[in-house]
Amino acid sequence: MKINADIFKAMETWAPKHLAYSWDNIGLQIGNAKNTVKKVLVTLDVLENVVDEAISEGVDLIIAHHPLLFKPLKQLDTSTPKGRIVEKLITNGITVYAAHTNLDIAKNGMNDILSELLSIEKPENLIATESEKLLKIAVYVPESHEEEMRAAMADADAGHIGNYSHCTFRYNGTGTFKPEKGTNPYIGKEGKIEHVSEMKIETVINESTLNKTLQRINEAHPYEVPAIDIYALENEGINYGLGKVGKLEKSMKLQDFCAFAKDRLGMEHIRFTGDPDQIVETCAVLGGSGEKYIAAAYNKGADVYVTGDVTFHAAQDAEALGMALVDAGHYIEKAIKKEAAAYLEGLFGTEIEVLVSTVNTDPFRFV
Repeated sequence: MKINADIFKAMETWAPKHLAYSWDNIGLQIGNAKNTVKKVLVTLDVLENVVDEAISEGVDLIIAHHPLLFKPLKQLDTSTPKGRIVEKLITNGITVYAAHTNLDIAKNGMNDILSELLSIEKPENLIATESEKLLKIAVYVPESHEEEMRAAMADADAGHIGNYSHCTFRYNGTGTFKPEKGTNPYIGKEGKIEHVSEMKIETVINESTLNKTLQRINEAHPYEVPAIDIYALENEGINYGLGKVGKLEKSMKLQDFCAFAKDRLGMEHIRFTGDPDQIVETCAVLGGSGEKYIAAAYNKGADVYVTGDVTFHAAQDAEALGMALVDAGHYIEKAIKKEAAAYLEGLFGTEIEVLVSTVNTDPFRFV
């Protein structure tokens, strides 16, 4: 049996809360973290027709990208659209959770997904937001538990260096200890010094995974009190950022790139600035409303910048810089639905059922 908090924890492993912008309202929106969950609906927005879909499907939890509640409610008028949504959710016992800017910034999050769709090779951050510290952690364990401990640490996402996982180093030595009165030692007897052949296993972790790593170590370690060393490293950790920029897998004319982007992003319509015949090689992308980062994309060497919600004068600014601009709309963020569903299915298997909302929440229609 799973509860909502289990799903929240999984989402926050992927998209840690500390990555979100201060103005953002992420996490639990409505409901109870302790309620059991059997069916989850993944959506971009929590509109009334999405809630109706959740009710008809017997959904317990909605995972949304855009928060339902950005600002505190001063009153709950159930005759208003927002009030009706809240009433339906509470009446039907449906919990709502949002992962927004933290999921935009997270590794393998929104903008990495868009980069992959646009075939951007080795994408780098467009806007730097923060850098996570690296730690070295070492644990001393009996030789008999070496492999079990190594697996437990890897399960906590310890030992990632570049594109390599399970990176550890091992030393063999002799551990000594004397169990004092009142102890219950796994090895040895109370009051007697013991000499045990042990392995020292050390690896690198991101600061955000420290608590999870310590939990896994304690679960896997046979001793009452494991000996653990933790120290900071000068090595650069994960650099987080908003948006991505990099070389396209294949350079092409702008007009061809527009057709390519429209198809890969699954959009009915896009608009662009620039010479249709210009060759574009370097592409920047930022899901959602990204017009205020036009200069950043230009300064990163982008030939074309893909984003949404671009206003008239911002488009003129891009044109004046000589950088092509593709406004594919805010709804390109729908790409997150399928990926979030796949992520949860991969973690929980048949323990929960995960549905992808089929409701089109894009407010715009084209003629």
